[in-house]
Amino acid sequence: MADISQITLPSGTTYNLKDTVARQSASGGIKLVGTTTTALTDEATTNPITVNGESYTAVSQDAVFYGKQEFVFDGTMWHEFGDMSGLGDLALKDSASGSFTPSGTVSQPTISVGTAGSTGTFATAIETSAPSATAPSNPITYYSVQNEVLSLYQIGYSTDSAKTSDASYEASAPTFTGTAGTVTVE
Repeated sequence: MADISQITLPSGTTYNLKDTVARQSASGGIKLVGTTTTALTDEATTNPITVNGESYTAVSQDAVFYGKQEFVFDGTMWHEFGDMSGLGDLALKDSASGSFTPSGTVSQPTISVGTAGSTGTFATAIETSAPSATAPSNPITYYSVQNEVLSLYQIGYSTDSAKTSDASYEASAPTFTGTAGTVTVE
């Protein structure tokens, strides 16, 4: 289905269209209330809860932290929408360091031909038109006439050999040698 966001009337006036559903969805938004000491689980209906040492009655779209978990209230029950307890050691650190190899050398591999490729023969066309040219050993004679001039030609072919497949190559595995360093992330 196509969407529209404006309409222009025959008068030339353009109007924006108001989407009531979208406005209602965007108007509430989640409101962070704080950290609760009240034990919450997914779909718990506990209300009121304790926030900052005081009783608090939750309303729809309220969000709270309980330990490493995050919950939002839909007006009836709490829904877990985040849990930071599974985060690794680096999730809450400001910096970390580790070693790496920043530079070094790679050995040059040895490359050799495993098996040579094969060769075959092919025909090369030869055309002669001058009397001094060497005629092919297997000629076919043809002619052409232009501007009242008759020209005789001979066509033949010679054979040559050429490589018809590539060789196979072998190479030793290169090795890397370097100096260790330290990287620091902040």
